Amino acid sequence: MMIDRQARKLLFETVAQRVIASADELTDLDRAIGDGDHGTNMRRGFEAVLAEVDELSAKNLGASLKGVGTTLVMKVGGASGPLYGTLFMSLGKSLSDEVSREQVTEAFAAAIDAVKARGKSDVGQKTMLDVLFPVLDVLRDGGAGLPLRLKATARLAADKTIPMRAIRGRASFLGERSVGHMDPGARSSALIVEAIADVMEGIA
Repeated sequence: MMIDRQARKLLFETVAQRVIASADELTDLDRAIGDGDHGTNMRRGFEAVLAEVDELSAKNLGASLKGVGTTLVMKVGGASGPLYGTLFMSLGKSLSDEVSREQVTEAFAAAIDAVKARGKSDVGQKTMLDVLFPVLDVLRDGGAGLPLRLKATARLAADKTIPMRAIRGRASFLGERSVGHMDPGARSSALIVEAIADVMEGIA
């Protein structure tokens, strides 16, 4: 699959617009078990990505992903900035404009490990990792209808954080009161995966 300049621009715009449009939802989720600023922070970060999208997409895929990550670190703030920044910057380390599913899978696995190390967290602790790891499993499997399965997996994985008790992050301070609420980071991760999968359907 060739990710040319036009595809890179479409990818970044789609992800950014999806997150920005869902900022109020993310804020409501975070208000229940966090600081209530996840949506605001993510909107600020991805508005900055949108503002720089022409410059970012003019670079090769690796450099452009690193640029997105750097922008998110600088603009998002809180815990989410370093985590999403790490995700995108790590993806950019090994991806070129011509990518295969195997290469994307390997890069994604490394990026998730980097997020895991940065956040000192793991699967089952009610974080974005509870979406990213199931998505990785689907990506590894490949096969027909991959974008649709990635989207369905991301949505279901975010839903599965609702009955979890938070072990990491601000929500962990609530103990049992964190049960019954979707993790906002899991939801924003699902939104990003869904946006990327939508773009994949168009350029595959």
